This record gives sequence, structure tokens and C-alpha cells, in this order.
Amino acid sequence: MALVKYNNNSISSVTALGSLPAGGLNLLATNTITSGVSSSSFTSNIDSTYDTYMFKFINIHPATDTAKLQVNFRDGSTAFDATKTTTTFNAQHNEAGSSTELGYQSGNDIAQGTGYQDLTRNTGNGNDESVSGELFLFSPSSTTFVKHFIARSNSYFGNDQTENLHIAGYCNVTAAIDGVDFKFSSGNIDSGVIKMYGLSKS
Repeated sequence: MALVKYNNNSISSVTALGSLPAGGLNLLATNTITSGVSSSSFTSNIDSTYDTYMFKFINIHPATDTAKLQVNFRDGSTAFDATKTTTTFNAQHNEAGSSTELGYQSGNDIAQGTGYQDLTRNTGNGNDESVSGELFLFSPSSTTFVKHFIARSNSYFGNDQTENLHIAGYCNVTAAIDGVDFKFSSGNIDSGVIKMYGLSKS
């Protein structure tokens, strides 16, 4: 097996902070929630400027116990009701170490529906309970292809478990997606931060 030798110059050229590409991740908007709101929407800056948009939701705390954080998309109208087909699987483990799960969650899927897509299951509303995660939306301005999205969340489940949920799907519309809305299945978003980024094309 051949050995590869690196000198200090080659290592520093790779690891130096200055060599990282500038502007790869561009913060476009921040929604900071400090008191109860029914939803948190992004309705501008979603266009052909970027091929990929990333949303970071950080410590989103529900007012209602065992509520589900959800997302929906706007396709040119005033409503968040884009037609979607999705799929979901999860992994979870409780604090006592006595219960685990890994499986496909058919109850969280949507088949050509317009309703909100679940990003979590049963997030707790205790003082230290919340959900964090990310959602990627690809080529939302395309009027040729469906609009794919992928999301991953980790939630403090209402019965003292950690749950990692993986969601993917597409908006099956030819119109551009120009808005994204986050809400809970029941009650308000009590607090949290949601950030929208655009990923540079080059």
C-alpha cells in the first residue's frame, strides 16, 4: 500500500479558513419568535437566485403538548396548499433506555394531498422541550420539474424520548414555489428561531 506524505504547506492550504469559499451559505431571513404565533412564514426571496434553499429551525417550542411541527408550501396563490407526495421514517429512544424504535411511518405520509406535512411527532411543551432541525427545498422556481424537499428533525418527544424524523417528498406542481410556512398541528409556536439561507450556485 502506497503512503502519502503531506508537508505543512499542503495541509495549511487545505485547512486555512481563508481558503474556504466565500458566500456559499447566504442568510436571507430570520424569524425570531418570542411570544405565541400561529405560524411562521417566509414569503419573499424564494426565487431563481438560488437552486437550493435551506431552513434551520432551532428550539421551536410548542404551546400545546404533543403537537407536531409542520410545513407547507405556497405555489403562486395566497394559500400554503401545494400538492405533495411524501415519505417518512423515524428512530427514537427513551430516557430510561427501555424503549427504542426504527421504522417507516406511513401515518406521516401524504399522497397527492395539499395539507401540512409533519416534521415531528408529538413534541412536548415542557419548559425544556423543543424541536430543532433543517429543511432543504430544491429549485423552487422551476416551472418544468416537481419541487423536491428533504427535512430532518430531532424532537423532545412528549413522553421523554428523543426522536429523529426523516422526511422527503416533492411538491407535484408546475408552478414555482414562492412561500414556506411552519406551524404546529395544534396551538401556537411559543418560541424559537427559524432561519432561511440560499446556497450559492458556485
